[in-house]
Amino acid sequence: MVSRAATPWHLLRSPAGLIATGFGAGLAPRAPGTAGTALALLPWLALRELPLAGYLLALALAFALGVWAANRVIAKIRIEDPGLVVWDEFVGLWITLIAAPPGWPWMLAGFVLFRVFDIAKPWPVAWADRTIKGGFGAMFDDALAGLYALVVMQGLRWWLV
Repeated sequence: MVSRAATPWHLLRSPAGLIATGFGAGLAPRAPGTAGTALALLPWLALRELPLAGYLLALALAFALGVWAANRVIAKIRIEDPGLVVWDEFVGLWITLIAAPPGWPWMLAGFVLFRVFDIAKPWPVAWADRTIKGGFGAMFDDALAGLYALVVMQGLRWWLV
């Protein structure tokens, strides 16, 4: 029998593991990245109320916190950019939604666009994913995917609104 400590659930006992797994969303048996992205919508509801400077500061802090947490988890489980690390999805989605108009259709559009760019990994997202290692690499490729999705979101906003 596998001990409980040998399963990924033991990561939730440490602050780094709790953050890196997106409060446990990364431990979802299927599509942990999608689960993490969905959960990221909840704190975004509070973030969107901040002035732009506060939002950007929160993003920078969340990115730095993600680098630290991902580095700790990667060192602990010895897997480079493991799927259970989903804090990068939180930050990527928050980048996508930085200037989203209010309303659930825009939340849904941001969610879908971010997942598309995160999964498709157009250049330079794929390059960053392959080349940059550690916690910074885990966070950076999703930040780039978030930037792609942000640009498309703003294009949709300009075209539709």
